[in-house]
Amino acid sequence: MMILDGQPVTADRLAPLALTPYGHFTTMRTDDGRTVRGLGLHLARLTADCRALFGVELDTGLVRGYLRQALAAEAAPMIARVTVYDPGFDLGRPADARDPRILVSTRAAGDPGGLAPLRVCSAVHRRADPAIKHVGLYDSLRLRRDAQLHGWDDVLFTDPDGLVGEGATWNLGLVRGERLVWPRAEVLAGVTMRLLTALHPDHRTEPVRHDELGGYDAAFACNTAIGVRPITAVDGHRFPPAHPVLDRLRGAYWRPAGEEV
Repeated sequence: MMILDGQPVTADRLAPLALTPYGHFTTMRTDDGRTVRGLGLHLARLTADCRALFGVELDTGLVRGYLRQALAAEAAPMIARVTVYDPGFDLGRPADARDPRILVSTRAAGDPGGLAPLRVCSAVHRRADPAIKHVGLYDSLRLRRDAQLHGWDDVLFTDPDGLVGEGATWNLGLVRGERLVWPRAEVLAGVTMRLLTALHPDHRTEPVRHDELGGYDAAFACNTAIGVRPITAVDGHRFPPAHPVLDRLRGAYWRPAGEEV
């Protein structure tokens, strides 16, 4: 399903997003059509990014209403994406884009428990405006494609000095002993990352060099769609597909029902 401001989408209203991709979004999972884990964090992200990209305040009440409308007939697990963009965007006058609209789209959610561990390669890259979840995914998807063409599942970004950052569409988590470690870098602080941090008291954020990855006991990717997905290889570094901390993180993450939309 896809609705724009609560109405069926027409091609002319989607054209600006396709031709001049300026906007932002958030993606969330619902298992019952009524609740979303970290809904407040998703709404806060949309509000902050709308202020940064369009200079206006987003009506989160409208967002919730459109989400309820899109999910009303869905009982199976779904992935809902809320995209905020201005259909009147003018390529020559981006400063005039101050009338953002709310596009809600849904798709069936897969079973995260059935996902195989990831094998990823690294690439030197920094997303533009990494703190904003914007629609400009070309660089990330191109590098993911390159990784897959060379036999890997996905890509992990590093900076020119070898500090590890984030994946194409996910945050990297590492485990040392019982401690959960997030790389300190310019990355998007994902909602799933923030929820896992709250669920695991023994955590810290620290610089992680690519050549030091062998000093960690486990690695995983996380986002709303996949939850906690083990990583078994980053280039030449190998990690086990299972670890007690990963099991506890998965159990704690999937246990709460979430917040009412």
